Amino acid sequence: IIRSKDVIETLREFLNVFYGNELVFDYLATTDAPTPVNLTQHTYFNLVGEGARDILDHRVIIRALHFTPVDEGLIPTGELATVIGTPFDFRNARAIGDRIAEDHPQLRFGGGYDHNFVLDRPMPPPLSPDPGEVLPDLSKLVPAIYVVEPTSGRIMEVYTSEPGVQFYSGNFLDGSITGKGGAAYEHRFGFCLETQHFPDSPNQPEFPSTILRPGEEYRSRTVYAFSVVGSPEGSMP
Repeated sequence: IIRSKDVIETLREFLNVFYGNELVFDYLATTDAPTPVNLTQHTYFNLVGEGARDILDHRVIIRALHFTPVDEGLIPTGELATVIGTPFDFRNARAIGDRIAEDHPQLRFGGGYDHNFVLDRPMPPPLSPDPGEVLPDLSKLVPAIYVVEPTSGRIMEVYTSEPGVQFYSGNFLDGSITGKGGAAYEHRFGFCLETQHFPDSPNQPEFPSTILRPGEEYRSRTVYAFSVVGSPEGSMP
């Protein structure tokens, strides 16, 4: 329970690991006053293995035609920019390291990738809709990301009910964080895929709204599914 002067908000996060090599995050929130709610998690992945080497050879597909550019403080500007012709175009599989060192202002700001991608799915409205308005089914999971590490053959696919994903390439890792096995995460030894509504949404009127109101229930689900190349589950999309 999070308490403040004006709001008491109940948040619950459920983590389940079950058959089929799937890691599932379910989020639930309610409120007694209008409240910004945008929940995610910051898990680091390295499909080679913990602390083995950097993640630059991982090949990634992100099903997104647009991303949200940021300013020098890494706060979104409010623009939805096309990925076409930029280092942010992951619509076809390519390695994280292919264009990460290019002299692009957005890569300079983040020291690499640290950006929200606008997933190719129907968008929720920027403001609370009229009661009679027909909305997209936001409970539906859509395939958002495909990652394969070529030497191990390990695959991770991400399905989500969220409209965006923050792709972070571990630019600020410096060896001070260790994994469960005790290995240090050096520079770019892990990447994050944080499914979410867009950052800074309360200050960007054109972004999908993150305001939760009394009587409403916030629900979100993200599934990370794991397989290997050659398995029935591991075919390239």
